[in-house]
Amino acid sequence: MKTNHRITPFLAAVLLVAPASGTAQTFKVEKFNIGGDGGHDYITAEPGTGRVFISRGTHVMVVDGRTGKLIGDITDTPRVHGVGLAIREKHGFTTNAGDSTVTMFDLETLLPIQKIVVSVGGLDGIMYDDASRQIVLTNHSNPGTVVTLDAKSGEVSGTEILEDKAPEGAATDGKGKMYVNNETKNTIQVVDVRDMKALASWPLAPCEGPTGMAMDRATKRIFAGCSKTSVVVDATTGKVVATIANGDGVDALGYDVGEKLIYIPAGRSGNVTVVHQDGPDKYTVIATVPTMVGAKTIAVDPVSHRAYAVALERGPAPVPAPGAAPPAGGRAPQGPIIGAWLMVISH
Repeated sequence: MKTNHRITPFLAAVLLVAPASGTAQTFKVEKFNIGGDGGHDYITAEPGTGRVFISRGTHVMVVDGRTGKLIGDITDTPRVHGVGLAIREKHGFTTNAGDSTVTMFDLETLLPIQKIVVSVGGLDGIMYDDASRQIVLTNHSNPGTVVTLDAKSGEVSGTEILEDKAPEGAATDGKGKMYVNNETKNTIQVVDVRDMKALASWPLAPCEGPTGMAMDRATKRIFAGCSKTSVVVDATTGKVVATIANGDGVDALGYDVGEKLIYIPAGRSGNVTVVHQDGPDKYTVIATVPTMVGAKTIAVDPVSHRAYAVALERGPAPVPAPGAAPPAGGRAPQGPIIGAWLMVISH
């Protein structure tokens, strides 16, 4: 594990918010080199504690978001993508695509409790539904599936086949409905949480490749994160009611309900678009906060009002040997990780 390096906070953006708010906000970014091995995918912030859960390929780093210091490490999570937190049940869950399991761990001690086999495979996205007290998995299986687990026992409680092999982010309305982004079909599917039955499919044009999702339950608005153009959907009609211009390479989305701020990270553009919800159908971009290339996912703590993103810094890629065959899958070899940067956005 590399030593943490604290970087002096720097001013990322200063813009006036929507006129309705009447105040200006300054967004600052603090960077910490958290070290560690492995790539990264989803990030999860535990509300109010400052703990940030960062997936790193074969393990999950638990970091203090205020200092960048390592608090704990959850191991044996092959090809881990995300972490779901069931606060009331005091359990955490990881999606391990490598062995098609979910690691259920004690939220206080971070010690593993059990590994839950999920037979459909393709484990990827994860969230907690507070109304049904279930963990929701969105899986890149073929066909794609959504699976629910009892957050107390860890038992698989339901499975539904979706119309797309690449379901991504999900959100629930607290009243029995779940909404799932389908990345390939460019749709949102509506699923009955109790019966685990797909009810409807809504097109998201002009959004392409929807990934992250959040929902404002009070206004019944769904936010679907898409590269270059994200959309807002009326959860009662399925209609797109607003579009948001943002960066390229979006793989998640965060929403601070208290501040009415949407955070849209763009890994290829290396920035986060911050959007104020002026009203159910009116949205204003108030800042474009610079981060780093590769910072494609985000987590928002609705208590501290901080947002977290991660990017890896790599050294030069190895030079292929003369006459060497192209790598499997067409992806060129990457250089070694020389820095793993946690970026903390505050205002």
